[in-house]
Amino acid sequence: MEPEIRKVCVVGAGQMGSGIGQVCAQAGLEVALCDTSQAALDRALEAIAWSVGKLAEKGRLREGPQQVMGRIATSRELEPAAGAQLVIEAVFEDQAVKTRVLEELGGIAPRESLVATNTSAIPISELAAALPAPERFLGLHFFNPVPMMQAVEVVRGILTSGESFRRGAEFVRAIGKTPILVRRDVAGFVINRINYPAIMEAMRLVEQGVVSVQDVDQGLRLASGRRMGIFETSDLVGLDVTYGALLAMHRETGEDRWFPPFILRRKVKAGNLGRKTGIGWYRYDQQGRRLGPAELFGGEDE
Repeated sequence: MEPEIRKVCVVGAGQMGSGIGQVCAQAGLEVALCDTSQAALDRALEAIAWSVGKLAEKGRLREGPQQVMGRIATSRELEPAAGAQLVIEAVFEDQAVKTRVLEELGGIAPRESLVATNTSAIPISELAAALPAPERFLGLHFFNPVPMMQAVEVVRGILTSGESFRRGAEFVRAIGKTPILVRRDVAGFVINRINYPAIMEAMRLVEQGVVSVQDVDQGLRLASGRRMGIFETSDLVGLDVTYGALLAMHRETGEDRWFPPFILRRKVKAGNLGRKTGIGWYRYDQQGRRLGPAELFGGEDE
């Protein structure tokens, strides 16, 4: 009989990792949040405390914020994975980095535990090669911001067993999310393969001077019912994350349609990565509040 998931180890305390840890703790699970950076762990705990506090104010928590926070422990090592029934890797979207982390986890996580990756585009089957039990490895692709977004893609790799795939979907339901079952391991999975063409076209239209960043975002909010526009979402996720995902899809498929647009390549190389750097498609203050549009071409934008 497969072990019940009572404790989750999340590796990577960035925006995605902290969000995943938060929703697991809110669902009553014990959470170990691991990162090599103490500063990242401190920021994650601060962000989670703020978020659960806001949810409590709105009456959307079943218990007090202290109870949720009490279920989250942090570590700069990976040893907490030894006591978890599910380990979720949520480190930087780089295949080499993820592979190194998964190789280390392979020697720590119990063989009967599920191991998952939160990658948005790297093929699950390639990452599975880093583990001694690839049949227990799958994709759990959460969307940003994790506490607010309902969908989670559950991705089956070539070697993922049917039981692991089923348990992954059950876990997603148990934390109050809705599983989107991705039965074949294709680059970009499902939601991003649908969304990215629109995102890339929006970037090209801005690059060509057809429209401004802010008008694209406003138009999509008003005409398409989006809560956030394409460029607002890109700044939240991180331009480097989108860039890395597109490169992974381009490399995997060999199709030029996935090659990152010029304007995205330039902004990433310039270090304009979104809210986390204070400038992306928009400019932000130190508290992450939007100040206005960013310069796109080295001069003043209208």
